[in-house]
Amino acid sequence: MKKNDIILIAILLVVALLTAGGMRIWQMNNTKDTANVVVTIDGEVYGTYPLSEDRTERIELPDGSYNILIISDGYADVTEASCPDQICVKHNHIRYSKESIVCLPNKVVVTIEGGEENEIDGSTF
Repeated sequence: MKKNDIILIAILLVVALLTAGGMRIWQMNNTKDTANVVVTIDGEVYGTYPLSEDRTERIELPDGSYNILIISDGYADVTEASCPDQICVKHNHIRYSKESIVCLPNKVVVTIEGGEENEIDGSTF
C-alpha cells in the first residue's frame, strides 16, 4: 500500500465514526422526549401521558376497581391495584418502547410508545 492509500483509509474511518456517533447522539436527544405512557382498558385508550412528566394517575373502572399509575423520573409503575393477584403491582417499572404492564382482572394495559429501544431482548425476574 502506498502512503496516500493509508491516508484515504484513515480519513474514511474517521468520517464513518463521526457520522455514526453523530447519528447516535441525535437519536438519543430526539427520542427521549417523545416517549408516552398509553393506558388502555379493555382495548380502549383511557389516556396518554408523557413519560418525561412526573404524575400520579388513578385509573378508575366502571365497576369500582382501580389501578394507580405513577410516572416518575422517566419510569412508569403500577403501585396499587384492586385486583386480587397483584401481578401488575409486582411487575418492574417500565421505560423502554414497547414494554408493558398488564392487569388482567381489571383489563388494564400500560404500554410505553416511542422513546428509547431496549438493547436487551428479554430478561427474567
